[in-house]
Amino acid sequence: MPFSVPRSALGQPRAAALSPLFLGLLALLVMLASAHAMPGPARGGLMLRGPAGTAPVEAVRLATDIGVDVSGPTARATVTQAFRNTTADWVEGTYVFPLPEDAAVDGMKLVVGTRVIVADIRERAAAKRAYEAAKAAGQSAALTEQERPNVFTNTVANIGPGETVLVQITYQQTIPVSGETRMLRLPLVVAPRYNPAPSTVGTVALDGSAEAARDPVPDRARISPPVLDPAASLPVNPVAVTVRLKAGFAIGAVHSATHAIRVTEAGPEARTVTLADGAVPADRDLELTWEPVPSRMPGLGLFRETVAGRTYLLATLTPPTVEAEAAARPARDVTFVIDNSGSMAGASMRQAKAGLLAGLAGLTPRDRFNVIRFDDTWDALHPAPVPATPEALSEAERFVAALEARGGTEMLAPLKAALADPHPEDGRVRQVVFLTDGAVGDEERIFAAIHANLGRSRLFMVGIGSAPNGHLMRHAAAIGRGSFTEIRDLAQVDARTRELYAKLESPAVTDLTATFSGPGAEVTPGALPDLYRGEPLVFAARLPEIGGSVTVSGRVGGRRWSRTLALSGAAPGAGISKVWARSRIGETETARITGRLGTDAADAAILALALEHGLTTRLTSLVAVDATPRRAPGTPLVAADLPLNLPAGWDFAKVFGTDRSVAPADGAGARIVPINAAGDGIDLPQTGAGILPQLGLGLLLALLGVLLSAGLRRSGGRRIGEAR
Repeated sequence: MPFSVPRSALGQPRAAALSPLFLGLLALLVMLASAHAMPGPARGGLMLRGPAGTAPVEAVRLATDIGVDVSGPTARATVTQAFRNTTADWVEGTYVFPLPEDAAVDGMKLVVGTRVIVADIRERAAAKRAYEAAKAAGQSAALTEQERPNVFTNTVANIGPGETVLVQITYQQTIPVSGETRMLRLPLVVAPRYNPAPSTVGTVALDGSAEAARDPVPDRARISPPVLDPAASLPVNPVAVTVRLKAGFAIGAVHSATHAIRVTEAGPEARTVTLADGAVPADRDLELTWEPVPSRMPGLGLFRETVAGRTYLLATLTPPTVEAEAAARPARDVTFVIDNSGSMAGASMRQAKAGLLAGLAGLTPRDRFNVIRFDDTWDALHPAPVPATPEALSEAERFVAALEARGGTEMLAPLKAALADPHPEDGRVRQVVFLTDGAVGDEERIFAAIHANLGRSRLFMVGIGSAPNGHLMRHAAAIGRGSFTEIRDLAQVDARTRELYAKLESPAVTDLTATFSGPGAEVTPGALPDLYRGEPLVFAARLPEIGGSVTVSGRVGGRRWSRTLALSGAAPGAGISKVWARSRIGETETARITGRLGTDAADAAILALALEHGLTTRLTSLVAVDATPRRAPGTPLVAADLPLNLPAGWDFAKVFGTDRSVAPADGAGARIVPINAAGDGIDLPQTGAGILPQLGLGLLLALLGVLLSAGLRRSGGRRIGEAR
């Protein structure tokens, strides 16, 4: 018998469908759908606090294109930054970005629509005044300032609603050489810095006068841009790179240890290199290396350029190497210092441990050693270096294996402890191997301490991770008369530590001098450094005129060595005057930091060099101002600091801590920028905007449901009764 339903029963579900419960659920669905449809910041969008009393605005978006032309020993780079204002407000955008520590920044252009404004080099205070005046007048303006030799700030005023403006920066740099390998390093992200807090007490001078406590990082706010949590946001600041390589010799292999690359051959001595993935996030430095075809290694590079009637010379010369017999190698005291602060968490800590263990493995029983570790505290494995016996080495390996990354980066005290020399008369070679990412903001204190405490020690810096502080590393190694090695991933540990420890075991080329046959040569660096295996001698000079010769001499393996070069054989080069001036400025800064030159005298020399050669320095800035006002008087201008990615491989919680309401454990002063997370220390938009009207709508629908349901029950009852 077929199943049938009485017609009257079909009316009940219709009434139920309009019940208060159903309408309440419908109201909830409407609320959710409406909230979902409400415009809000997309994942990766960033909202920044505006002026008092104004609503937050979305951050200016940035994209960067870097083009590099390598010609023999030098590189000319053009960095184009596109600032896009996606809001309806007029915006001022500030972006902290890295450049190579030896970059001679000499040009900037601001492009607004069809207008191109070329920047002027001015004294820093004057450039800032010009920029602020233009900003207040509603004119487009851009200001490029140096915060560190490898950290710069671009500030762009009066970016109109929906507008994109371009800032194009140019710089010159040299190409480092190690053995047969040439390297181009392009820093792409400024790592968060640990900024030691000012002392809570002042000091008392010998004459009894009190001195206020000095802040070791007085510009901490300027080097602490917002940092994104990679767990809460997509990467920002995409970068595209093109390198046009003209090596000056037949090129063999071209590699990158940091990025996938595409290499196109443009002749035996030329290559074009691009990133295989196109634009990539700015979260790690780019390293590019190339080598000559085997047996085609150039022995000497001598290049010249004439500017304003003066000749500038750049020389790269590889002295002969002498292999030392094992029995002739002097007994050594080697102190390994390893950074286990929060910024080293993850891959960096593994790389540092592997590098240190490789160094321990190379010691012999004739050597003595010690291990010092530091975060915001420090301790040593032994009170003083001990013989490298199997038992002592095993104990050191266990000590290193137990290290965990945590806390801040208080580098000064462990550095002084490593350089301390209680027995300077024992004749042993003293070497300090310092493994760190260098993520600190008090570089000048570190340099001064090395100069004051070095003695007979030699300092070898090992840069760890995806974005090491190259300025700190290279300058510390130069003052410490050692060398700098970079280890970016575990795959590089074996080869690069082998090269480093070979340098420690090999005799250095010492007492180097460069003597020109004619008068008036200004050589930089003035005191040529000691060299280790595979390192070429590189120096620049300014000459009254080209002609004559230069004789380079030194001691190699205990023997005197010299070579004389005719200057007429120098090949034409470009940008050498900038390289000379940048090196001279760096030398003058070192003399100021170490007290060999008074501050006033150093500043006067730096300012004169910078203005003569058009370079951005601590004392000079590039400023570009459009003459035409664009923002109407009274129209608000919103300031926005562009965020940076956390360097690849860094652990956000280890650097900043898990409680964002307190000061970060490392990188003190850096601002943590939450994305799509309300209430974490920054005013975010109300992504649930309109929730109160939606609740009201839900209650209204629920009330309507009650009324409709009651009415339907009454009318439905009458229909049923009539059917009966």
